[in-house]
Amino acid sequence: MTATDSQTDTAAPTEPEAPAEVPAEAPARAVPDALPLLPEDPPRVGDFWLRGRLGANAAGYLYIAADETGRGAVVAMMTEGSSDDAAARDRFITAVDKLPDGAVLGHNDEDDEDVALWAAIGPVREYDGSSAADDEQLIAERRGEDILSAVLMDRIPPIGRVRGPDFRHYWENRRRPGLFRIWPLPWPSALRPASWLAVALSLLTMAVLMAVAILVAWLMFRHSPELEPDPLIPPPTNTFTVTVTPTTPPPNSNSTESPTTPGGSPPDTVTVPPPGSPTSGSPGTPEPGDRF
Repeated sequence: MTATDSQTDTAAPTEPEAPAEVPAEAPARAVPDALPLLPEDPPRVGDFWLRGRLGANAAGYLYIAADETGRGAVVAMMTEGSSDDAAARDRFITAVDKLPDGAVLGHNDEDDEDVALWAAIGPVREYDGSSAADDEQLIAERRGEDILSAVLMDRIPPIGRVRGPDFRHYWENRRRPGLFRIWPLPWPSALRPASWLAVALSLLTMAVLMAVAILVAWLMFRHSPELEPDPLIPPPTNTFTVTVTPTTPPPNSNSTESPTTPGGSPPDTVTVPPPGSPTSGSPGTPEPGDRF
């Protein structure tokens, strides 16, 4: 027996390897992801927080939104130009009224002439990998597109033969989102759990810094001497002396004589209280000015 034969006889039979399992790929979503909001977009309309843009035309915008309870919806909102047109507002309201019951989750009052009309269409569940969530969003988007198309009147067939230039609304160039009103303010209701954690940490940091500042100030000034008030200045005396001097005697008079007043009396010395004293101006006390 050769070496080749011995290897063949002693080798154990090999089993065929099982094919490697290919991981199942998750089905692709039928609905494309929403575009991020722009600074001109409102963060909130009514009870619904806007998450992204789904589409837009000259009549309005479609947003994906959700309220504080997590209920999703598609919000149709008029543009700045269409919201200023009374006929366009009427077409928007008429299209919303034609939707089936339960499809409109919220809308603003038609009497709000200073803000753009909007309507929340749904419900739209959170995407969980099932096709039902995509179907609900697609249905809500189609209904929102029908509302905006009714405002734009782009699906109305022409009457007769088309002649002349195409019809165009005068407000089609004003495509900014319409005016909106937010009350109450979006902060802090729009914060997510992660944002709440950041706010809590910032408040805690501020409290710690304030406590450290107070402690440092106490350590710096705890051994400083107490400041004593300045001594009080004694008040001035209540009286002062005023000497009334007569006029200069004539040249021919005797210089050795004591100066006298024109009436022959010597100079008077009068004690007068200060102007601010209680006794100043009393009837029995002469004033210095009375002598002149």
